[in-house]
Amino acid sequence: MNPYIDTYRNPLKIKETFNAIRTLSKNLTNPIKIMEVCGGHTHTIMKYALPQLLPENIEFVHGPGCPVCVMSKGRIDCAYQIASQKDVILVTLGDMIKVPGSYGSLQQARAKGLNIVFVYSPLEILKIAQNNPNKKVVYFAIGFETTTPMTAALLQKVIALNLKNVFFHINHVLVPPPLDIILGDENCQINALLAPSHVSVITGSKIYEPLVKKYHIPIVVCGFEPVDIGESLLSILNQILTNSPKVETQYARSVTYEGNLKAQSLVEQYFTLEKSFYWRGLGEIPHSSLKLKEEFSEFDAAVIFKDCLGGIPKEEHKNCLCGEILKGNKKPYDCKLFGKACNPQNPLGSCMVSSEGACAAYFKYQGIQPV
Repeated sequence: MNPYIDTYRNPLKIKETFNAIRTLSKNLTNPIKIMEVCGGHTHTIMKYALPQLLPENIEFVHGPGCPVCVMSKGRIDCAYQIASQKDVILVTLGDMIKVPGSYGSLQQARAKGLNIVFVYSPLEILKIAQNNPNKKVVYFAIGFETTTPMTAALLQKVIALNLKNVFFHINHVLVPPPLDIILGDENCQINALLAPSHVSVITGSKIYEPLVKKYHIPIVVCGFEPVDIGESLLSILNQILTNSPKVETQYARSVTYEGNLKAQSLVEQYFTLEKSFYWRGLGEIPHSSLKLKEEFSEFDAAVIFKDCLGGIPKEEHKNCLCGEILKGNKKPYDCKLFGKACNPQNPLGSCMVSSEGACAAYFKYQGIQPV
């Protein structure tokens, strides 16, 4: 038995919590929509069939907190173009290798002969670079604030070891800017947010304060287990019913207000804000991503390979609804491609590719028809 997990999956506790939600929801004057920002939350919600435990006046919608899902086709094309250069080894993590770009996925590119390597930890790149001194080893770095410190730590090691053949294709994005865009849309119907927990471990819950002040909605930093989600919903309901929106941390066993100051300091040492970044489904968002500081430009793939990188195409599959799903406007079942032309074996959109994607969660836990 693991008390840190089992306590938060206890069936009786889940039942008790959601019974309390149904009771409290009777006091709502209008239906509410709650966006779970993180793809990990989406999977918990679908795995434990939590929507079926909710009253009719509370609905989950899914947000842009899946780093693979928000990555535009153009960023993958850039990685492909870099990998196509002579003497390059492109290294990437997790689901990115399966996401389709204009030239197919990186997995397909590897099958065609390009030197593309999948790793579990960025620090594995050090050994790859040391074993291949005549190759340019390029790290396709993705992720939100959670994974950026790992990239910074890798760069720190590269500098300490005086490795001159490691470069960084940076695609690190930030959580608050897209939420600001979504909540600021005149058609937005979102009444509260379940904020991501892993991101918040690094940043602290303080990063959500400006959103609460601007939009006057509850934001609760939520753990990943079903009881965590139930407790967070109760907090949201109490805030709505008392008209007292604030940032609250349900996941207090891991998240503090200030966050991990050492990790933040490491990121600040090497990174600065990028002027703009193109998000799938959301378009260009100012100051929503990071880039290497100018003094580290010798490691920046965007600088080193600038002559081979073309423009970044923004077109996605015309029938794919990933963008609308990431904004909370649509559900996977609204997409005509879902479970048919688009499935885990043949993903057309990134929401089906990623293990954190909403479409992947629906397909895995509910199949191709609504329950």
